[in-house]
Amino acid sequence: MTKNRESGAGRVPAEGGWMEPGLASEIPRGAASAHSAAGREQHPGADITLRGQLPAPGSRLPTPGSDEALDDLLSAPSPAVVRTLLACPGDVVVLGAGGKMGPTLARMVRRALDGEVATGGGVDGKGGGVPAPRDGRSRRVVAVSRWGSDDAAARLREAGVETVRADLTDRAQVERLPDAPNVIYMAGQKFGTRGDPSGTWAMNVVAPVLCAERYAGSRVVAFSTGNVYPLTPVARGGSAETDAVTPAGEYAASCVGRERVFEHFSRARGTPVAIYRLNYAVDLRYGVLVDVALRVLRGEPVDVTMGHVNVIWQGDANRAAVECLAHAASPPFVVNVTGPEVLRVRDVAHAFGRHFGRPPVIVGEEAPDALLSNSARMTRHLAPPSVTASELIAWVAEWVGRGGTLLGKPTKFEVRDGTY
Repeated sequence: MTKNRESGAGRVPAEGGWMEPGLASEIPRGAASAHSAAGREQHPGADITLRGQLPAPGSRLPTPGSDEALDDLLSAPSPAVVRTLLACPGDVVVLGAGGKMGPTLARMVRRALDGEVATGGGVDGKGGGVPAPRDGRSRRVVAVSRWGSDDAAARLREAGVETVRADLTDRAQVERLPDAPNVIYMAGQKFGTRGDPSGTWAMNVVAPVLCAERYAGSRVVAFSTGNVYPLTPVARGGSAETDAVTPAGEYAASCVGRERVFEHFSRARGTPVAIYRLNYAVDLRYGVLVDVALRVLRGEPVDVTMGHVNVIWQGDANRAAVECLAHAASPPFVVNVTGPEVLRVRDVAHAFGRHFGRPPVIVGEEAPDALLSNSARMTRHLAPPSVTASELIAWVAEWVGRGGTLLGKPTKFEVRDGTY
């Protein structure tokens, strides 16, 4: 079947760019109410955003001007992070800390223990009214990874984070890891699963077995993904934690396996666990919004078949992970971590088109379902996101438009069959 292709033809001129006719169509606010009546948690705002013009970049904070400034912002601890570390004494080990999120998350923990905290105007060393842990500077933060990047490990050491090189699929190496009452498990493999499915299962299931056994006496936040859910009708506002997991493809199935491993140790050994289902974190150097922005900027087609997404600023995702330490329980506490907005990919592409002064090339038509998560439980139990989707889009537009650093790691968010 030939895909529909849309470009500037037929666009309605708007100030600063192009506006798609009928852009204001949106999900009814009450769309999830029928599911709420059946015991389902109602989404706090399953609305498609981004109506009208792109907002001014960074309405509360300016777009970071460098990689260093970006990392500072991504690792800025909130008062809720400081309160969590007060409530969860002892050292913190971050397993799988060498990925896209791990370095800034580990640094955030270190900064919080050292008495820094983000306030409305930035970060200060006074705790923002929240007392820092009295023993904070003596508490260790240990980042564990195979460390494909020596520079990343060195920068963490300069920030006061200890680094350990270890293969988490090797029992002897895992057994030698330092003790800690607080563990954040971030290790996992997604891309390359099609060519190396056994490697994905080893990383996503074998490593969790070894680490859950090693840290059975600790509280554990175990990273997972919204990919454990099936595609759901957009009008539902996303899958809730009480929905059945029905993964599509080997990657998602292995992620269910990882969850089941930590659930087993939680139930059998009493390990307090929080299962953290994330989609999609956005750094200005990678993420769904960066993928769309680059396609628009380069004049490449934007396929809108997977027509709706959730996103969350990676700094907020980092903070949520630390906050989950205080919610770890047996049986596990499970939470979707994402922004409250449901974004229409077509609208996002047009927002970037207005910023870059060129119409996006849209192909395909929106499917009635998408990979979406309901964030109502996160809203109730964790601090709200500090950066809205509109602000994040503005930041990405400015960062990408001025040629900021990119990681070159597409998310493949448009995949609908679970093959990565």
